[in-house]
Amino acid sequence: GRLLRDAKLYEIGAGTSEIRRMLIGRELFEESR
Repeated sequence: GRLLRDAKLYEIGAGTSEIRRMLIGRELFEESR
């Protein structure tokens, strides 16, 4: 059960970091235009 919980937390963390990277990239794109 612990491994599964850690895997889910890792998935959530990876997902949020990807979303954050996307948002930051969009902001940089808007600024550079």
